[in-house]
Amino acid sequence: MKLTIPELSLVVLIGASGAGKSTFAGKHFHPFEVLSSDFCRGLVSDDENSQSATKDAFDVLHFITAKRLAAGKLTVIDATNLLPEDRKIFVQLARQYHFFPVAIALNLPEEQCHERNQQRPDRQFGPHVVRRHTQFLRRSLRGLEREGFRYVYILNSVAEIDAAEIERQPLWNNRKYEHGPFDIIGDIHGCCDELEALLQKLGYVKDTGARGIGQGAKEVSNSQCPIPNAQFPMPTPSLWDAPTYYHPQGRKAVFLGDLVDRGPRILDTVKVVRNMVAAGTAICVPGNHENKLLRKLRGKNVKVNHGLEQTLAEIEALPEELREHFTKQLKGFLDTLVSHYVLDDGRLVVAHAGMKQEYQGRGSAQVREFALYGETTGEIDEFGLPIRYNWAAEYRGEAMVVYGHTPVPTAEWLNNTINIDTGCVFGGKLTALRYPEKELVSVPAARIYSQPVKPIGGVDKDTAVQTVMTAQQQLDDVLHIDDVLGKRIVNTRLVPNIKIREENAIAALEVMSRFAANPKWLIYLPPTMSPVETSQEPGYLEHPQQAFAYYHNQGITEVVCEEKHMGSRAVVIVCRDETAARKRFGVVNEGIGICYTRTGRRFFDNPALEAELLARLNSALSGSGFWDKFNTEWVCLDCELMPWSAKAQGLLREQYAPVGVASSFALSNAVTLLEKADRRGVDVSTQLGNYQQRAEMAKQYVTAYRRYCWPVNDISDYKLAPFHILATEKAVHTDKNHYWHMEEVAKIALHDPDLLVATAYKVIDLADPSNQKEAVRWWQELTAMGGEGMVVKPMEFIVKGSRGILQPAVKCRGREYLRIIYGLEYSVPENLERLCRRGLSLKRSLAMREFALGIEALECFVANAPLRRVHECVFGILALESEPVDPRL
Repeated sequence: MKLTIPELSLVVLIGASGAGKSTFAGKHFHPFEVLSSDFCRGLVSDDENSQSATKDAFDVLHFITAKRLAAGKLTVIDATNLLPEDRKIFVQLARQYHFFPVAIALNLPEEQCHERNQQRPDRQFGPHVVRRHTQFLRRSLRGLEREGFRYVYILNSVAEIDAAEIERQPLWNNRKYEHGPFDIIGDIHGCCDELEALLQKLGYVKDTGARGIGQGAKEVSNSQCPIPNAQFPMPTPSLWDAPTYYHPQGRKAVFLGDLVDRGPRILDTVKVVRNMVAAGTAICVPGNHENKLLRKLRGKNVKVNHGLEQTLAEIEALPEELREHFTKQLKGFLDTLVSHYVLDDGRLVVAHAGMKQEYQGRGSAQVREFALYGETTGEIDEFGLPIRYNWAAEYRGEAMVVYGHTPVPTAEWLNNTINIDTGCVFGGKLTALRYPEKELVSVPAARIYSQPVKPIGGVDKDTAVQTVMTAQQQLDDVLHIDDVLGKRIVNTRLVPNIKIREENAIAALEVMSRFAANPKWLIYLPPTMSPVETSQEPGYLEHPQQAFAYYHNQGITEVVCEEKHMGSRAVVIVCRDETAARKRFGVVNEGIGICYTRTGRRFFDNPALEAELLARLNSALSGSGFWDKFNTEWVCLDCELMPWSAKAQGLLREQYAPVGVASSFALSNAVTLLEKADRRGVDVSTQLGNYQQRAEMAKQYVTAYRRYCWPVNDISDYKLAPFHILATEKAVHTDKNHYWHMEEVAKIALHDPDLLVATAYKVIDLADPSNQKEAVRWWQELTAMGGEGMVVKPMEFIVKGSRGILQPAVKCRGREYLRIIYGLEYSVPENLERLCRRGLSLKRSLAMREFALGIEALECFVANAPLRRVHECVFGILALESEPVDPRL
């Protein structure tokens, strides 16, 4: 016996104690799908048979049931469920989460149940208990459908129970197996001329062969029909005499409903769509206008307005001998349309008026109502129309939702949703969205066919801000604290499931809210960088050989060694002009860009200085032809801004200079006193040598940090060294290697050498020992001249190994620079020996996680994702900076 249940079912097992409910559940359902009341009793009382724990046990069971249903998981209730009041809450839960309530009753004889209980040591109770259970069960059987169960199965014998098979039936809206590509077309409203023009523009052609439906071709069988339970009889050519379109590359059209009413060729539009659906070259969801037309054709009392009169007039104009048959087939077609579809493994949802996350893939009258009409506030506007609730503004789902229903002047993305009804019938455009390309294709209306009741796009919307900002930018004007606070798991393309601790998120929010620049600029924060492994070379804590060994052991054959500037890390965003800044970043009156630190703070306290730097950089970009070459109006650059002292004045005054002055003064005095004692014949040679060495190290310490300090009065005192072209419009440039980045940046630097520094670099073949020695010599020369050191990177920007991504870069700092970091006496053998035991695992893990978050943030921004998605990653980087990792690394 086959028991067919929808894939989204809440299955309630009903039966007396001993009827075999648990055995039945274990046989036909997965362990996590079954919620047992006995098990829940054990959870709350350590005793599965404790009747005193029943209330608490069912509280737990109801709570878990609700969580599973909210997550879209089929759930089975393993309990006696003998009384209507016991079952009522499960029917309510199923309705609340738009599941199908299913009852499976195991109606076995009382004696058989009692006999089974006798064989179980934990079920030693009298036969009167089973007798009462079976009496309750039999009283309930006839009323299960009235209680609200959509599917009821009663198994009356052990043989029926043993022979039962559970068949899970996908919902009609579940077309996750269809991966496209799709061309999703907005509300047509009888504008068939524009529809045909749009189909041709999208690359569809008329079928003149066996694929056709409307021109004498064979009909697709019901088993092939893309609409569940659709019944399309062999059409009469004169009834469906419209062409059938198909795409030579196998693309499929998706129609978002509202095919009818208002336009000049309503029935022609229906014929084209119906023929494509029947041929399998399109799918279609119903609009509210189709729903109203179907009710009218069924004889319901509906108000004939909003263009319905034109549809009825076209039907009435059909020849009398065809009208009845056509109307019957039209009703059949409209009746097969499913409220919405979930496509491409759940990545795409299409519906006429949209679809909330919690409704996607569900089936209920409420879901269908939302798909047809959307949601209203209950208020009426000045035009007598219901005020629609902007559900898309609160949408947080992963699936892309494409819809129509409410005409808009221009299709705009909002929280991964897009309304593509651009009011063709009102003189606007007929628009299609190509998926997965996310490309909009439109054709203009030939004329105005109908006057809208109210202006498209509403009224009073021509303010300055609204004309320059997209709907997404207006919504992103205020970020929601819930999107960044609390413990979070951020999933990125490069590193899955990055954990952000709650306490670190709070620290990040404190920094961001008090000190950061306008969040709309903060599309990226640079990651930290791990040093190389501890060197085996005597007297060295870090040495390039360990960097080469790390990458060589990971199978990398070529690396890029870049000079490490002693500056401050800076992210610079430059737009071509202020119009581009407003358009792409949604900022108003904030200039053409920004320069900010790796913690999201503005680099310059003086706005005029920042504006001058950005203007100089913009001029260099323009002079190099950058804007046209990259077809962009903005760029995000990863840079070092020098001198280091420009941003580290506080560190110099409060840490380095006091240490340098105090140590120099104290140690020089000590050396002077010891020299006097030595001249008097006191044997202090050991102490004198020690203090002379320490005094020399103090001098080296002061010399080391002074190399990176010079006075800055105006822009001419600064140097900017870009080393990554991170992103431009429609591109994140992590697909280019580091040689490309170095060369492209050098081309820009040529156009303002007074400000811009082209970073020196060398390409090293790790298979060539002499090439490695050359790189080591170069590093020694750089550090001997006072340089900080170098950064070693694999040639490719992103490299994945067997255990995930490799370190994107490792730094190798010079001996004297490390004196600033670890203290003036770090090079003393006993100190160096202790430092050689430093651990790098936490730092390397942190570097990879921050790198993954930074790339994810850029990719989200370039893909026009909501700013909350960008800032989830940006906040994550800032939060990770609070992790307990040695800051000297």
